[in-house]
Amino acid sequence: MKIIYCLARTFNSGGMERIVISKANWLARAGHEVVIVTTEQNGKNDFFPLDSRIRRIDLDILYSENDNAGIVHKFISRRRKLRRHANEMKRLLFAEKPDITISTFGNEVGFLTEIGDGSKKIAEIHFSRWYRLQLNRRGMWRLIDKYLTATDYKSLKRFDAFVCLTKEDSYNWGCVANLHVIPNFVERLSAEQASLDAMRIIAVGRLSYQKGYDRLLEAWKIVRNSFPDWKLEIFGGGELKADLMSLIDGAGLSGNVVLHEPISDISKEYLRSAALVLSSRYEGLPMVLLEGMSCGLPVVSFACQCGPRDIIQDYQNGILVGEGDILGLASALKVVISNPSLRKEMGDAAYKTANDFLMDNVMRKWETLFAKLVNC
Repeated sequence: MKIIYCLARTFNSGGMERIVISKANWLARAGHEVVIVTTEQNGKNDFFPLDSRIRRIDLDILYSENDNAGIVHKFISRRRKLRRHANEMKRLLFAEKPDITISTFGNEVGFLTEIGDGSKKIAEIHFSRWYRLQLNRRGMWRLIDKYLTATDYKSLKRFDAFVCLTKEDSYNWGCVANLHVIPNFVERLSAEQASLDAMRIIAVGRLSYQKGYDRLLEAWKIVRNSFPDWKLEIFGGGELKADLMSLIDGAGLSGNVVLHEPISDISKEYLRSAALVLSSRYEGLPMVLLEGMSCGLPVVSFACQCGPRDIIQDYQNGILVGEGDILGLASALKVVISNPSLRKEMGDAAYKTANDFLMDNVMRKWETLFAKLVNC
């Protein structure tokens, strides 16, 4: 089977890119022909290893050229780039003749189903339905986000299949006949579990508004007062690095909080930690949650949409905190820090939970979906 995977924008260090490339690698190993299409690789190197049998095609659309432009200029430029993008995708699909074309909810999601090349079209979303509104933008941008949220729904109904990551999010979409729930996965369980003896908590993810590190730092100020010898170590790069550094310095946390650049093999850092903390404002099904659990880490997380509620069983494999409850997050972290036996029990349970999300089990669901669509 020939599969074209449209990866939103480029190969970078994000969780969505990591999971998509892992899927593509698995499909290539399983004997499928896989092509990954980006819109602005622009000479950047791969962050994650890609199977040598996978072809990459970059359309050089460069939407990101206008990321910092004003709203009017951005609108006009985006319309022009969308037309070019649609023409390039049409040319590519008719030339490649794939069986399956998958959108990872990039800009192609609005026009992909209009291309009559004969391939079955699948859209997969890595956030919740309401992720645009959860950006919490103001003024005209808020109106645009509401409009795009409405058009998302109309666009997705036209696909042969639409895949979301959690049962929680499936309820957000209501009665969509083509909806399927297939979660993210971990490639393997760590051969060893974290000892959970290290005096550090780990957080992993892009330094962005979505990940809520400003909220985590507020909570950590409270934790630090009770446990001054413990450290919070954050692994990620992104646009808010300077802002977060200022927050750390302004709060006097420079001795207790460390920002690290992202690394491709994060498992060794999980194994050196006592727990994982997730402070996101919104998610789809966070890869870091499953990866941390696969190393035996208990997780402390806000109950944001979507993902944590599907995975975390409160005080069994982690602790769920009400969304945005900073005092509650600090309290939960202090519980984990001050109770080594509970930490160990939750870590063991987390390791068992990760076993339900192993790669082969999840990818067989994708193959079943492909076969159903192609043979129907």
